Amino acid sequence: MTIAITDLQNMLAEAFPGAIIDVVDLAGDNDHYQASITSAQFAGKSRIQQHQMVYQALKGKMGDELHALALKTRIPE
Repeated sequence: MTIAITDLQNMLAEAFPGAIIDVVDLAGDNDHYQASITSAQFAGKSRIQQHQMVYQALKGKMGDELHALALKTRIPE
């Protein structure tokens, strides 16, 4: 199984309202993505905690429907 880019974007937008989210399908196979997320919710969190927040937002799809996700998380300036 794979996940459509729009589904991935919607899940992230729901978890991080008001965030700037950019998702790119790296291989054109709906299975290898890169996501850049800029959210105030990341303030005061380590990079590991930020990535854990993203994985939690994916509701168990990582490793199942989504094989690979390169993450870039940022706090707005």
